[in-house]
Amino acid sequence: MRPWTRRLGRGLAVLVGVAVGVALLVFFVANRQSPERAEETTASATPVRFVEVRPLELRLEARGHGVARPAETWQATANVAGRVVERHPELESGTLLPEGTLLVALDPSRYELAIAEAEAELASLAGELAQLEAEEKNTRRLLGLEQQALALAEQELTRIERLAASGSVSGSRRDEQRRSTLGQRQAVASLENSLALLPARREVLEAQRQRAAVRLAQARKDLADTRFVAPYDLRLAAVEVELHQFVGTGQRLFQAESLAAAEVEAHIPIAMMRRLLAAAMPAGTSDAAPVLAEGLDLAERLDFPAVQAELFLAGAEGVGWVGELVRVASGLDPTTRTVRAVVRVEHPYRDARPPDRPPLQRDMYVRTRLSAPSPEPRLVIPASAVHQGEVWLVDAEARLERRAVSVAFEQGNLAVIATGLAPGERVVVDDLPAAIAGMALEPRRDEALEARLAEQALGQGHEEARP
Repeated sequence: MRPWTRRLGRGLAVLVGVAVGVALLVFFVANRQSPERAEETTASATPVRFVEVRPLELRLEARGHGVARPAETWQATANVAGRVVERHPELESGTLLPEGTLLVALDPSRYELAIAEAEAELASLAGELAQLEAEEKNTRRLLGLEQQALALAEQELTRIERLAASGSVSGSRRDEQRRSTLGQRQAVASLENSLALLPARREVLEAQRQRAAVRLAQARKDLADTRFVAPYDLRLAAVEVELHQFVGTGQRLFQAESLAAAEVEAHIPIAMMRRLLAAAMPAGTSDAAPVLAEGLDLAERLDFPAVQAELFLAGAEGVGWVGELVRVASGLDPTTRTVRAVVRVEHPYRDARPPDRPPLQRDMYVRTRLSAPSPEPRLVIPASAVHQGEVWLVDAEARLERRAVSVAFEQGNLAVIATGLAPGERVVVDDLPAAIAGMALEPRRDEALEARLAEQALGQGHEEARP
């Protein structure tokens, strides 16, 4: 076969193949089927849980931390000097002793001698005053007699002066009577001078008696200061005195703490305390927030009994005490700029059962929770349902709606909504991987979560402090 014949055959074969391919392409294009579009109504819906928003009774809370301290501390210091002659055998740090127990006694001998000396001086002065009284009576009686004698002498002198003038009596007789009358006058004047000096002598003796009485009172007080008796049920802290030791005036002996009450100065953020104090303000008074911002004392303006105070020992689950908010310290803490709320616990050692239930002692680090009822119900949702300032809602067509809200404040796991939600709306509480507005939802109401929200809003469901 010739070469050109072979090339012609191959060309015809290629043309035939191309024609067949084009024909098949036209056939497939003409008979193709469009893909079926799934209807939106048949798309799968995302299952979600929701809670229905409704106003709830809310207890506003303020939380902080503080260190416990006894409400009253006795720093025993020697007011007098002396040797320790008695020391309670259990006078050691940590010992509990009842009221009226003799703890330390100093040597009282020098003060007993001072008392005896002052009493003797008082007795002597009393005798001198009695003698002065008797002397005054005698002097007055003698003065009366001398005055009578002077009156007779004056009469006699008058008579003799008259006779001497008529020449019936000699001049010597007249001069003798004059001397006698002058002597009687001198005797009366001397007694009168003695009586005039008696009040001054009495004043001197009275002053001496008062001075002796002061010395006696001081000696008795010094004697009382030699004995240190427990003024209340107490627990001993540092003890720095030993038996037979000589202590000087002003020397510290021991420190004791009252068992009657303990206090905790809790440091609480200003924002929390503002809300709480506003709820504790009596009706008709102005808001506490401006006053609190100035750091002023609010003790006279707050309804403290309306505030519930609970303390919990940090690091010990289930150990707590019920206290009472007694005052808000003036000013803010200069370091943390927090409010200093003082909580008092009465009888912290009562019903103590260490180690399960220890008493509230000095330097215990405790958590503080103050709460008061909100003046009005508030819209409360889980704090986890707020996503960067917005919440996800289930609308009437069971589709997702994204809405911006304003959160007044968060309290624990709760978010209190100020604006953006209305009662009856359904808030999604699940965390969706893709929250697309308008997406179909399969909503399910979580009634158990709603019940827990109501309990948490009332402060229930937390650890409880024991009364």
